[in-house]
Amino acid sequence: MNSAADLSLLVVRVSVAIVLVAHGYNHIALGGRMAGTARWFEGLGMRPGILHAWLASLTEVGAGTLLALGAVTPVACAGIIGTMVVAWVTNHRQNGFFIFRPGEGYEYVMTLTFVAVGLAGVGAGRWSVDRGLGWFDPPGWPGLLTATVLGFGGAAALLATCWRPAR
Repeated sequence: MNSAADLSLLVVRVSVAIVLVAHGYNHIALGGRMAGTARWFEGLGMRPGILHAWLASLTEVGAGTLLALGAVTPVACAGIIGTMVVAWVTNHRQNGFFIFRPGEGYEYVMTLTFVAVGLAGVGAGRWSVDRGLGWFDPPGWPGLLTATVLGFGGAAALLATCWRPAR
């Protein structure tokens, strides 16, 4: 890979990481704080709300941090995929595509989901912990399969066992 590609991957990783860490931190410490986030999750049908509020928030902060570092990138991408797919299904899907619509559409979570899928396949680049330690290097199918199986599979399992929307 050349320097321009490595710089591009670094920019994508860090920008997505900033969004995720800020989003997770917001759920934990700002707005309604964790109690408000838990009530919101309960309202979406995620039971118990407090458990899922913590899981989602810590996954966003942790996956974002790992992604910024380029560390265990497919696992970080799996966390992003799983969290965003659950948000897509439970909160955004029924509101249409555009996020500016009432109830917030799914364009935001869709974009983060598929950026994570793409990063899992191409890897973190030369300027990453993964490259320095020889993890998932060279990138390719192992990283892509790890992220998609864990991310989509984890989301499906969580929704099947814990999502109980109001009828």
